Amino acid sequence: MWIILISIVLIILGIILFMNQPKFGKTPRGERLERVKNSKNYKDGKFQNQIETPQLTSDKSFVASVYEFIFRDSKTVRPDKELPVIKTNLHQLDKNKDLLIWLGHSSYFIQIESKRILVDPVFYSAAPLAFLNKPFSGVEIYKPEDIPHIDYLIITHDHWDHLDYETVLKLKERTGKVICGLGVGEHFEYWGFDKEKIIEMDWYENVDTGDNLSVYCLPSRHFSGRGLSPNQSLWASYMLETLDQKIYISGDGGYDNRFQEISKQFPEIDLAILENGQYDNGWRYIHLMPEEVAKAAKELNAKRLLTVHHSKYALANHPWNAPLKDIAEANDKESLHLITPRIGEVVFLKDTTQTFQRWWE
Repeated sequence: MWIILISIVLIILGIILFMNQPKFGKTPRGERLERVKNSKNYKDGKFQNQIETPQLTSDKSFVASVYEFIFRDSKTVRPDKELPVIKTNLHQLDKNKDLLIWLGHSSYFIQIESKRILVDPVFYSAAPLAFLNKPFSGVEIYKPEDIPHIDYLIITHDHWDHLDYETVLKLKERTGKVICGLGVGEHFEYWGFDKEKIIEMDWYENVDTGDNLSVYCLPSRHFSGRGLSPNQSLWASYMLETLDQKIYISGDGGYDNRFQEISKQFPEIDLAILENGQYDNGWRYIHLMPEEVAKAAKELNAKRLLTVHHSKYALANHPWNAPLKDIAEANDKESLHLITPRIGEVVFLKDTTQTFQRWWE
């Protein structure tokens, strides 16, 4: 009995020590917590979606979802050979060119109005333990040292596959300002980022950077959390607006009517970047299902569409290339103006004639 009790205590202590590592971040406190509590999106002790959003459907339990994830068919969820990627030297890019480079999953680099923006960079670990979520073979071609000085680091939410502690720590000295949802700034301040360089926004707030660039924080339908205290920081989508361009960044989130509302507020969207991948019927309210990606794209009425959240990690049970096959088929039927760059391939934001290969076939 004593051996069992001591073992249980040691396990509990091990979990506590593990969960107290810096990479788990911190929940809001002090003045930041007061601002969080004053948000109309924060109710009953946590942030809420605009409509009811169960994380799992009633027909699939958490245990069943975990079981399916562990015993899934690994032959289809991961490619059987290295994906075709391009290693572009970001340091040598002409800063006056408006462009985008997808870095895999939901990480991408944007140059617009001579400003450099990095979204959701994950170059080391997309999980608390790296071996739990290994990247596909050949796609880990970018590291923090490949990233030039960033004017704005944009974080859509604090999940591990969108906010990597080790990555942002190594980018700290080369980051101008951090733009994130309410509460996310607590992680960055805890990690040593200058509080004055952290811009936290609630839904429907915006910041004029003074560089001919405005950033609007818009709703999404998702959740947040890095540890045992979920939904203490806000998940968000964003609109980047310059004098002649609008770029929508969806972040993660299930379908609702926000795409119609965003289109009304921001007509003439030049590029929509939508989540596509890591979906499952068991969590259909917090991630877009394949048919909903096309539906959202049409409702946004964007001139071009780029989908992300695929081709680097297997977080769901669908074949790794299913998201690209599905959206390509939808594009053939409905003319969604889809662009499909390889990881590392340069997309010229003002060149609407640029063509791309179906590299996943």
